[in-house]
Amino acid sequence: MGSDLSKKRKIECALTAYKRLDEYYPDATCSLDLDDPYFFLVRAILSAQCTDLRVNKTVTELKTFVNGPEDVLSMGEERLSEIIRPCGLYKAKAKNIIGTTSIFVNKWNKTIPQNIDDILCCPGIGRKIANLLLGELYSIPALVVDTHFKRVAGRLGLTSSSDPTKIEKDVCAVTDPSMWIRMGHLFVAFGRDICDARNPRCEECPLNDICKGRIR
Repeated sequence: MGSDLSKKRKIECALTAYKRLDEYYPDATCSLDLDDPYFFLVRAILSAQCTDLRVNKTVTELKTFVNGPEDVLSMGEERLSEIIRPCGLYKAKAKNIIGTTSIFVNKWNKTIPQNIDDILCCPGIGRKIANLLLGELYSIPALVVDTHFKRVAGRLGLTSSSDPTKIEKDVCAVTDPSMWIRMGHLFVAFGRDICDARNPRCEECPLNDICKGRIR
């Protein structure tokens, strides 16, 4: 009985948060440029521990040297790492981009599959990136759990876990799949704007009355 009630409250909380933030951030969307599926894939890999703004700038620079995946493969890890250096972790990211690009060209026939298991086989790609690709490229319901989503979901009491995979499972269990893509964008916008990690602006938060982690 108690667990059912707890789940019911989480469902109500998630829906309330979704509706309010949907009105508060009507223009919330993915901040990685989606100009081409392949380069969006590259952006997704570069986004680890890097701002989307920096990623977009770096890929714009990269595209002055290459026209597509074959050119990236020809460029090689060393030259690629020099260009993507501003994104941090550049050696590991260059290796992952080259490895994933090889799969993209030689195994996927230059079409990103609509299957999460196939995408997860690529180096440097976890569930966050895989879900991002499925949602943004194909509108397949998927929940992207990044640092902002993790923080907001935790403060709202939708999950008590710190593990992204468990957070995804917890939130998916109390929300409709039709909400997942949009909810990811909304929680990120909210996390960047008001629900800051160190200095959340709780006094002006539209979710203040339903938040379990608010500062009183």
